[in-house]
Amino acid sequence: MSDASPAADTANAAMRRYWNEVAGPRWVQRAEIQEARNIEVAQILLREANARPGERVLDIGCGPGATALPLATSVGPSGHVTGVDISELMLGLLRQRVAERGVTNLTPLLADAQTYAFEPASFDLLTSRFGVMFFADHLAAFTNLGKALRPGGRLCIAVWAGIEDNMHWQIPFEIAVRHVGQPKPQPPNAPGPMAMRDPDYVRRVLGGAGFTDIAIKPTRFHVIGKSAASEAEHAGALGPSGRLLDEKDADEATRRAVIKETEAAFLASAGAVQGEIRLPGTFLLLRARSPA
Repeated sequence: MSDASPAADTANAAMRRYWNEVAGPRWVQRAEIQEARNIEVAQILLREANARPGERVLDIGCGPGATALPLATSVGPSGHVTGVDISELMLGLLRQRVAERGVTNLTPLLADAQTYAFEPASFDLLTSRFGVMFFADHLAAFTNLGKALRPGGRLCIAVWAGIEDNMHWQIPFEIAVRHVGQPKPQPPNAPGPMAMRDPDYVRRVLGGAGFTDIAIKPTRFHVIGKSAASEAEHAGALGPSGRLLDEKDADEATRRAVIKETEAAFLASAGAVQGEIRLPGTFLLLRARSPA
């Protein structure tokens, strides 16, 4: 596999720009905070994926490696993990971590997983923590990914449930709306964090892509912020509230007002223990197999 996207690959041009020019830099700046706040999701996903020694794994939207690195440990020296992402900046941090830790069985791959020509039937496991919701065409993406999975291979993926089931999103988004108004209307499954929140839609996509034994499980967890202030700052830059503030080109005073109100609302809703704040959330755990 080459470490580059095909030059003609424009299927996800908007998301490529977003994750390289907007969200990617913000994510990398906050990488350790971001990974710590979603540690429960990573732990659940890794447990359920159950990567085994000797397996070949594709981690989709791997970012700086929060799941790719422990997956590499799980499959051991006889196995291999390919971490694919559309963001050069996030993969740059993964490459740095791979080099620093001397990991030899993990390959970072800069590519669009919707269209990249993976070697057919070359993976035992497809997994992703919040990396598959941003495809321009989910059916095309999962059809392409399914071809890369060996017959009988497994899929185990985490995608976000709706905003109403995730306090860390709902509270700052409602505050941002009061300041700048509603976002522009979007199709229900447009690329974005909640594009795969509807289990019926997910089932149609996976079934249409040829997957079998499809199981979709709403799974509760907690977003763990190091403080209400830190979590509010994060919401002002990423997630639905951050995207809304970007869309409306909110000035710095408006952003600071939204962040301060969010901090107070987080404390009022969830409190804090020794500075740490735990906000209840929900994701959908998707499991399926390729046709044997």
